[in-house]
Amino acid sequence: MRASAIIVAAGGGTRLGANGPKAFVRVAGRAMLSYSLEAIAGTSEIGEVVVAVPAGFEPQARAQVDAAKLKLPVKITPGGRERQDSVRIALELVSAEAEVVVVHDAARPFAPPELVQACIEAARREGAAIAAVPVSDTLKRVDGGAVVATVTRAGLWQAQTPQAFRRDLLVAAHRRAAEKKLSATDDADLVEQAGGKVVIVETSGVNIKVTTPADLLIAAAVAASIRKR
Repeated sequence: MRASAIIVAAGGGTRLGANGPKAFVRVAGRAMLSYSLEAIAGTSEIGEVVVAVPAGFEPQARAQVDAAKLKLPVKITPGGRERQDSVRIALELVSAEAEVVVVHDAARPFAPPELVQACIEAARREGAAIAAVPVSDTLKRVDGGAVVATVTRAGLWQAQTPQAFRRDLLVAAHRRAAEKKLSATDDADLVEQAGGKVVIVETSGVNIKVTTPADLLIAAAVAASIRKR
């Protein structure tokens, strides 16, 4: 097995204003998890998927897997309290034969299989790779509601998922974090904190993360545009 994938789908839909977990919120008639499963299924090197969902939502996740008609094994597990916990739990279920592990958020429904593949190839060469876009907006540092400095955006990138890692590096980074009680906003940060090198795979703004009701409107427009192609 050359690569395994973890789909993080355990987040709540609080900021989205949803009545249930964000991964099961529908965009253009489909749950966001469905889109992510499709992207993973379209990546030929991936031999298995582990999906982390909120406890009690395993049947709903299995229904999405069945509907997607994936031709590869899919394990579904309850996630943890935080995203980092969910990845660590899912990582324990990944095959020891996997050379590379891809971590992707179900809340980014429009990551194309080509992007997943590019991250896998970069991780195989360099150890770790993340999808990212260069920062385009002017950045301001604010204190007490007032601008205190303009921050140069040169060299700044917005991290996204998918993120891919050589399995041994990711396992070691999560073990270190658990032992030292470290936290991070993404898996790349954990690898960085452990001294690992992470490279960038440039993507586009279409790979949006759906977090707020406004994001949901944008996602619906993106889905409509994709259908027309």
